[in-house]
Amino acid sequence: MNEKLSLQEWIDLAEQENKDFGDFCIEYQVKELEISKEMLLARMEEMLHVMQQSVEIGLTGIQSMGGLVGGNGKKVESYRAQFADKSIVGSVMSKAIMIALAVGEANASMGRIVAAPTAGASGTLPAVLFSLAEVRGFSIVELAKALVVAGAIGMVIASRASLSGAAGGCQAECGSAAAMAAGAAVDLYGGSPSQVGQSVAITLKNMLGLVCDPVAGLVEVPCVKRNAGAAAQAMVAAEMALAGIESVIPVDEVIDAMAAVGNAMSCTLKETAQGGLAVSPTGLIWANKIIAREESTDKG
Repeated sequence: MNEKLSLQEWIDLAEQENKDFGDFCIEYQVKELEISKEMLLARMEEMLHVMQQSVEIGLTGIQSMGGLVGGNGKKVESYRAQFADKSIVGSVMSKAIMIALAVGEANASMGRIVAAPTAGASGTLPAVLFSLAEVRGFSIVELAKALVVAGAIGMVIASRASLSGAAGGCQAECGSAAAMAAGAAVDLYGGSPSQVGQSVAITLKNMLGLVCDPVAGLVEVPCVKRNAGAAAQAMVAAEMALAGIESVIPVDEVIDAMAAVGNAMSCTLKETAQGGLAVSPTGLIWANKIIAREESTDKG
């Protein structure tokens, strides 16, 4: 069994060394991977470039392979352009929703994306990073550093729980993605290492128990829209953490609780398409349509 990593331990070390969490994570990864800081950040910049390309692909209105999703990111883009003064959530969150949907739709159409931490949750992290970057003018280097922070958080979650919907439900995919994005956002905004940990804990608590119930077994419904919801959860948690709000339950214990919930969750709610929305009347109709279409294609 792999040794469990501790996010709290890293936070404590960063604070003892009087470093922000991003610098601590960079030093840790440089040592572990035996590469230079410049090389590490260059890799992160490459990932950011792919993320940006996936946003652009999604905003073309591309349709998914299963036909369940497509064009919603473009709809939000159009709405933002025409009715900016009518936004309920404001320009930053509106942009995050647009990006989350666009990347999710790019993934569902078999476009190139960055699994962050999984393909099904790939829209959450870029949604948060790019929407905040537009407002605050963060540089590519600052975003690359934030990506290292997100990766470190993902590493801890993977070691203590799971990043897989098949193992832990959607809390392990969209929940982890949101936690990674929240921590990255707090670090971007100059939050302390402790505040990074608080944002992760708050995010995961708010998404605890989220099931994985893909209609027809495809990473389309409800997956794509959940990315937008996860981005919102990340921003909510980051805002609370930066305001000084703390989680009563420590971050490592929250991650462990997520693992326990995932283990207790019925297999019908863990990516098998045998429960939840996947077996709703409309979900079953769509599944049958897709199966019939695939069989017709195979025969043709």
